[in-house]
Amino acid sequence: MSARSPRRFVAVAGNIGVGKSTLVNFLAGHYKLTPHFEPNQQNPYLVDFYGDMPRWAFHSQVYFLAKKFAIHQALIASREPVIQDRTIYEDAEIFAENLHRRRQLSARDYQTYRELYEAIVRQLPPPDLMIYLKCSMRTLRRRITLRGRPEEQAIPTSYLRRLQSLYDAWFERYDLSETVIIETDKLDYLHDLVDRIDLFSRVEKALALR
Repeated sequence: MSARSPRRFVAVAGNIGVGKSTLVNFLAGHYKLTPHFEPNQQNPYLVDFYGDMPRWAFHSQVYFLAKKFAIHQALIASREPVIQDRTIYEDAEIFAENLHRRRQLSARDYQTYRELYEAIVRQLPPPDLMIYLKCSMRTLRRRITLRGRPEEQAIPTSYLRRLQSLYDAWFERYDLSETVIIETDKLDYLHDLVDRIDLFSRVEKALALR
């Protein structure tokens, strides 16, 4: 991805703790991509949501949807190559879906949210490449523990498993752009040259197809 290459939009998807931010930073540095991360800390509904999920789930999800819509528009309009940590698709297909299945997002609110989401997505050009990161639940738990974010330490394994199931189902039907699946259990692209070369090769091969 040299200065003469066409603008690229790379997205990185995957469960909590799978290594999205690390990969985004690594690829951003190597390919001179501008990284964009999730606006979690800006959500004014989060405190209320964690106190009463059924009451505030719709508000919180609509906030995230609006923010992700604006971010996606900005990434598409950018003249520079960009890379995004977690996409607008995941907000709806994974997290809102999970809230609905757990009856923390009512059927009425969920229907309204899905109609809004689907109308938005129809207007958005997709990324050039969607990278899906996967690892075992044991690796996921170990990484969450090691990175030490207080809000993540009490996340039940059952919750992570539900998210993983939704991620797998979503990615199986995702067909909007080129895709790459990367198993991260034993991948060490930060220190292992062979892993690094393999990662670059797979990313560049997928981008060359578009």
